[in-house]
Amino acid sequence: MNKQESRVLYAGRHLTMVARGHWEYATRNTARPSVGIVAITDAGDVVLVEQHRPPVGRSVIELPAGLSGDIAGNEDEALVEAARRELLEETGYVAARWTELCTGYSSPGLTDESITLYLAQGLRRQGAGGGDASEAITIHEVPLAEVLNWLSARGAAADLKLLAGLYAATQEISSQNK
Repeated sequence: MNKQESRVLYAGRHLTMVARGHWEYATRNTARPSVGIVAITDAGDVVLVEQHRPPVGRSVIELPAGLSGDIAGNEDEALVEAARRELLEETGYVAARWTELCTGYSSPGLTDESITLYLAQGLRRQGAGGGDASEAITIHEVPLAEVLNWLSARGAAADLKLLAGLYAATQEISSQNK
């Protein structure tokens, strides 16, 4: 493939809009993957978060997630450390066991952002969660086997990374139980 020169259209605090040939896309300014966490309680519930997302104009049900390397002085933060930080911040939980599930692109036609998904097990409540001062996060704990029905019954908008994470997590849990 012919590598074309990129041209910056707009540079913001977190995102930059870029043009390459006829293609326009967003790039994260940290150039680091984001992280998502499939957190499973000992009772078999998945810990989900719900928050308003201005781009879609409504609340969305998601995995706990966030950026890595976005804290000044900690730009080289290990991905699993970012996952630990985000799980505690958003849900109030800490996990005893972490398994990297997969890495992929969140929306490759729109952005170069990649996300690494983790399975967090052996959860213990350590705080209230709910996000940082800029976030208003509602926490839900839903039985793993009921997540799709729960989403449907609520008429909830879901981040599709949630479904990818649940699939990868159920495969991992199945292999752990063999």
